[in-house]
Amino acid sequence: MIVTKHISIDKECVDKLKPQLERHNGNFSAAIREVIDRNGKSVFPNNSSAVDTSFLKWMLTEVDGTLIPDNILDELLDPILINSIRKLEDCLNCRFKELEWDINIEFKYDNDTLPSGVMIELRGETNKIRTVARMLSQYMVKNSLEKIPLEIMSVFNINECIRIELARSTKKEATNSLLTFFGDMDEIIKGIKSRPAFWKAIVKRHLLSNYNMVTVHRNFFEDLLSNNIPLGEISIENLAKKPIQEIPLKEMLLLIKEVYETSRVIDKVEIDNDNLIIFHSYRSNEAIEKIKKTLVLLLEANGHLFDPKTTANMIVLTHRPDVGLKVNEIVDNLKTSRTSFDQELLMFMTFLKGLRDIPDIPLSFIALGRKIGTSLMQEYEKENGIKNWDLEKFKTVFEIINSKIHTESEWKLDGKNLLYTIRKCHIATEGNKFDKYTCNTSREAFKGALNYAFGNKAILDIKKLISHGDKLCEVVIRLP
Repeated sequence: MIVTKHISIDKECVDKLKPQLERHNGNFSAAIREVIDRNGKSVFPNNSSAVDTSFLKWMLTEVDGTLIPDNILDELLDPILINSIRKLEDCLNCRFKELEWDINIEFKYDNDTLPSGVMIELRGETNKIRTVARMLSQYMVKNSLEKIPLEIMSVFNINECIRIELARSTKKEATNSLLTFFGDMDEIIKGIKSRPAFWKAIVKRHLLSNYNMVTVHRNFFEDLLSNNIPLGEISIENLAKKPIQEIPLKEMLLLIKEVYETSRVIDKVEIDNDNLIIFHSYRSNEAIEKIKKTLVLLLEANGHLFDPKTTANMIVLTHRPDVGLKVNEIVDNLKTSRTSFDQELLMFMTFLKGLRDIPDIPLSFIALGRKIGTSLMQEYEKENGIKNWDLEKFKTVFEIINSKIHTESEWKLDGKNLLYTIRKCHIATEGNKFDKYTCNTSREAFKGALNYAFGNKAILDIKKLISHGDKLCEVVIRLP
């Protein structure tokens, strides 16, 4: 039934109707009907209001990278539809046709109810199909978890077409794939919303300082305050979700770049094959040396030796697998005694005498020394059934070591402080001639042993060193 009414509208309203009037060849009634029809439809069903095109486009862009809350997703798409891929496809195409989104969705699958693989192809306007692809992928993954989990294997996006490939997998991999392809901003936005005041302050400070703020882990900062070399391995292990020793070198270099650039500890990191070029703006030579040692020791903890060179505003770290092989050769091939602990001591002594067979890179001696120190502690631990180390046990080990290598030393244990004094070191002063390489290496062996026993908990306070002109070596070990 057609109802005829007389209405009056001003010129401004008529001007706004021009696009509709042009589409309907000046038919005013048809133009009004189109406006009424459009405003009567929703962007999504269930009685939501129509949204202006430009506003809708902005909203779709702003939510890119975030996942839809599960309760909203269930309202948009009935979970029961997952029981039939064909019905899901028909329902989606029908719905978006009603919304006039001009989107076409096509599914390819090997089984209608329990597919082992699904290929989804969406065609239409980029912003819209990106949103629908995210919604549909989340729907497929979420509702497959309790049956046969579907993981997103790939997302191919070109022009006005998106192809999504899903295949059978585990719950963990399926969930992670959703975050990887469509939810890369989800965790970040949730974090900001959970502590908005904190993040507003952080962002404001970075902007005001032109990104010259430094943001580091508390342990890293504590090491700096304690005048230790901070490695930053905690941040890297948290990102990699595995121990630093298990991270492949190429992944390790990328993680160093990410952590050190975003924390603003350095300005820029470039990766050239297996080498690193560090750009910085530090003026203090002491600061530059500490950054250099930090990176070298961090890479060493990863199992790789690097040769560092510094210029005015750069640190170049060159991978030295040849030195690494030499380290492993010494550690693996010098074991000649049947008693493990004595065997390690013999290896240590033999190794010190053969230092000049190694390329003249002082930091490689540091690596070798620490490796020997670690091996000594591991063998003693195994032979004596030690589960937990304390200062008394540590003192006992080095009393044995010093007696065997004829080092004259004294120990004073006071609660959680241990004073260690070396009166005469036959390793570094053989024939009354001081050798800096053997001294540095034996000192690093001590540090390696200390680190193995107590990790980052022990603080080593160096009071005197023969290598610095003192008549004896004296250090204090402190535990918290």
